[in-house]
Amino acid sequence: MSTNADVVIRAEGLGKRYIIGHQAQREPYVALRDVIAQAARNVFTKAGSPFGSRGLSGTTTEEFWALKNVSFEVRRGEVMGIIGRNGAGKSTLLKVLSRIAEPTEGRVTIKGRVSSLLEVGTGFHPELSGRENIYLNGAILGMTRSEIKRKFDEIVDFAEIEKFLDTPVKRYSSGMYVRLAFAVAAHLEPEILIVDEVLAVGDAEFQKKCLGKMSEVAGGGRTVLFVSHNMDAVRRLCVSGLLLSSGVVEFAGKTEECIERYVSQLANLEASHTIEFAKQSPKRPHLLRIEMFDAQNGPLPRPTTWGFVRFRIHFHSPSQVKNASIVLYISTMSGVLLTMCSTTPDSGISLEYRPGDNYVDCDISQLMLSAGSFIVGAGLFVPNIEWFDNQPLAAAFEVQGRDIFDSGLAPSANRYLIPMPHAWRLPGNQAAAHREPPEGAPQQETLNLVSR
Repeated sequence: MSTNADVVIRAEGLGKRYIIGHQAQREPYVALRDVIAQAARNVFTKAGSPFGSRGLSGTTTEEFWALKNVSFEVRRGEVMGIIGRNGAGKSTLLKVLSRIAEPTEGRVTIKGRVSSLLEVGTGFHPELSGRENIYLNGAILGMTRSEIKRKFDEIVDFAEIEKFLDTPVKRYSSGMYVRLAFAVAAHLEPEILIVDEVLAVGDAEFQKKCLGKMSEVAGGGRTVLFVSHNMDAVRRLCVSGLLLSSGVVEFAGKTEECIERYVSQLANLEASHTIEFAKQSPKRPHLLRIEMFDAQNGPLPRPTTWGFVRFRIHFHSPSQVKNASIVLYISTMSGVLLTMCSTTPDSGISLEYRPGDNYVDCDISQLMLSAGSFIVGAGLFVPNIEWFDNQPLAAAFEVQGRDIFDSGLAPSANRYLIPMPHAWRLPGNQAAAHREPPEGAPQQETLNLVSR
């Protein structure tokens, strides 16, 4: 590790362990003595008693290391992007650096005032007005009263809630609430700013505004740690990257190389019509897998250029969720988003997650991609309120080329990505050469929700 005086964050052998309990079977009747015995077992578990390795009434525990031997440095004024699949340990690392969670092993040295934006809206009181919550939330996030007064007008302008400034926030729409929460947090002036996936909230216009604000912060000479699944944002904002995988540092270095290593992890060596998602909390709606099928509902390991493909998104919901949505992403191997299909109210489709396993079919009648590798992902959310599970870069899939233009060559990703239907029109009333989609391909995108 360097001893450079410019290093403001140094992590050395950082590890975070959690104890996970498993209930082998649920008893039909639990007596008070069983509850007391279970509480006693928990005490023994925390104290490291040998009796804690196995609980009463079929309960077992196991160790889970969210972080293991994590070491890195961040210098003053550096903007570092932290990337990796869901469950890689990114949020756990930020919580340790923010002093929210205590590490199990290792040490962290931080020089400077730290502010964290981990969960937008933490500290808001529904009965207080927007004005009062600005002061309350600003104080919770570490701003002095004089700082809040100096930044007050900028916060209100950014949130666009001036008309409702003295209205209790419990009467705000979800979009207004999110805008105000981000506006307060985004106007902090710490020496070190830690940000976790703030660009996943709000509508597209507000996300663009958030990204602009983050660019301003990054350009102001402050040290920033930025977690995001948006590779374009990471590439634009960050000068260095940290790649985590299963709680371990896979790579630390330049942003572009870090992104390349990340997306290369997503590539499948063998073509398969099934793509598994990273495991998430069973207590929230979460993605399971994506399957690819042809028009006859047969497995489709490699869709073809301008061909039909059905993406079947499987997910689980522990309870009923109304007015929910689902989104399908397709990106390049460098993480650049090419397209997304969503069931937001703007699309005229509103879903209802039903308890148990569900799946949604997204039929793309004409896959306008050249031969090559691309990345598919999905997300579950309630518009402008909450993201349950968002994995835009889940895994790679292969597109098989076809000579759709009768040119002797199949379009490929190393020449151009998107083969567009087109027609050449020649001067002097000469014949036009048309390049249209193959006949017989379905012409609509459809989405259908199925619960089983």
